Amino acid sequence: MWSQSGNYSLNNKENKSDDKTLGMTSAISAAPPKEIDLIRTKELEDALVPFDVFESKDELDHRMYILGKLYTLVKQWIKDLSIKNNMPESVAESVGGKVYTFGSYRLGVHNKGADIDALCVAPKHISRLDFFHSFYDLLKMQPEVTELRAVEEAFVPVIKMNFDGIEIDMLFARLQQKEIPDSMDLRDDNLLKNLDQKCVRSLNGCRVTDEILRLVPNIDNFRLTLRAIKLWAKKHGIYSNILGYLGGVSWAMLVARTCQLYPNAAPATLVYKFFLIFSKWQWPQPVFLTQPSNVSLGFSTWDPRVNIQDRYHLMPIITPAYPQQNSTFNVSQSTRAVIMEEFKLGLQITDEIMIGKATWDKLFEPPQFFMKYRHFVILIASSTTSKEHLEWTGLVESKIRFLIQTLERNEAITLAHINPECFTMPESQRDPKNFCSMWFIGLEFKEIKGLHVDLTRDIVQFTETVNKSAANIQMLKPTMSLEARHVRRKQLQQYLPPGVIKRERKTSLTNNKNGAPPESRKRLSNEVPDTVTNKKSRLSNEPNSFDDNSNNSINGEDSCSSAGGDTTPCSSTSPLKMQSISEAPNSGKPETVCT
Repeated sequence: MWSQSGNYSLNNKENKSDDKTLGMTSAISAAPPKEIDLIRTKELEDALVPFDVFESKDELDHRMYILGKLYTLVKQWIKDLSIKNNMPESVAESVGGKVYTFGSYRLGVHNKGADIDALCVAPKHISRLDFFHSFYDLLKMQPEVTELRAVEEAFVPVIKMNFDGIEIDMLFARLQQKEIPDSMDLRDDNLLKNLDQKCVRSLNGCRVTDEILRLVPNIDNFRLTLRAIKLWAKKHGIYSNILGYLGGVSWAMLVARTCQLYPNAAPATLVYKFFLIFSKWQWPQPVFLTQPSNVSLGFSTWDPRVNIQDRYHLMPIITPAYPQQNSTFNVSQSTRAVIMEEFKLGLQITDEIMIGKATWDKLFEPPQFFMKYRHFVILIASSTTSKEHLEWTGLVESKIRFLIQTLERNEAITLAHINPECFTMPESQRDPKNFCSMWFIGLEFKEIKGLHVDLTRDIVQFTETVNKSAANIQMLKPTMSLEARHVRRKQLQQYLPPGVIKRERKTSLTNNKNGAPPESRKRLSNEVPDTVTNKKSRLSNEPNSFDDNSNNSINGEDSCSSAGGDTTPCSSTSPLKMQSISEAPNSGKPETVCT
């Protein structure tokens, strides 16, 4: 039977609290919760309800029903394929095959409408090629399955689908075993012997999730705390592994470490302690949930003593299952600075909540990203069909972190803050036949009078990288294009829905009345990224206010296009000379110069 925790015929080991010391150190405090802690926890739970972080029983039952159908399909597919490969039917009946879940659903912290991460585990005579061909064809025949697509070339190959209203990402792993029994425990390290890297990566999600659940002292407290932290991270724009922030497994491990240090604390206290611990954490000191195992099966593990590249990781959070990996290798100087600022702000707010000066709603208020910066780079990905656009935006998004890292290396830029939310471009700014998606990067410059920044090479290098990647996997079409535009804050209203700017201005006015305008709020961390401070600036060191009407310019065309074919407003077949940006007379629109 499918359980809410996500695995078929799963035993109940996860529900037992372990009395022994968990983690790398003993607990900071084992004190039980006080009455006020329980009151604050009830307030926290009530505050989460409006955000749809809990599913109804009917919705949970529907997920289990879908997973049951998927499990049945996998078993039938493996049996039929085994018979096709000349295996006797009686033997084919017993070779098994299993579907495991991992990620937020397996942890028991998924939101209403969230997707499910699943893993198909097959015996050794079933290949990955079979999974992406015959099983894919079987899924295609199911009337409940829509939006089916295979991503074979991914780092972790996956089949994505919508199964009767539930988004599912399904991985595949072939074990070196003749049969896959229902009782198989994937935590056994010996299962990894003689497996290829793709199978190990696919198994890693399940193995890590199960270890996290094993290593927390109280699963119910862990789950409520993680729900709160995940909601906070999403609202504050720092939940995105692909863009260089932290993904779901990283947040889960940070919360799990907090639970280990305060094993008997109530969730409200754990949320507060979470911010207390990690706002003061001395990165790049790594976060471990357990002592790394000494298994020697030949797979590379995170170890800066051995692997030189591991020494440059900025915010290492190490997975607890072999082979141990850093789940945050995408983090950059800028994204770490943004995360640390949010940690410190979170500590201030939860401190007020715990003493009754604020409510939990304040913790989940989104920050004023667009009021915080005066200069932005907008990345615009466009294409002509919905299917193409889904693939194209996915590829562009996966490469944005490289542009952020490039911008950080510019000695005039102190911060490149990518907003993870992907916006749809208004029809007034695009060809109505095109699909257009936008990402906004807020730029913070050094305060230097007469600053003149040339981003030409950075943008051209980025667009060339994206196009080359698309061409290599035969995705690039003449109808796909990628543009980069520099705009000032007052020009954002041309690109954003009216409600976004209105909300931020309203909050800004409220904060102004309270004496804390967000625009003037300094970053709580005074750290300047090493990539900036260690460089000798070739620029003048005279101060500059960088107001909206400043004469400073980014030396780059306001719309830098790179595409598989023609783009608007500049043709990709024409040589682009990047020139200083100025505002078109009386229009308020950024001027585009194509020469």
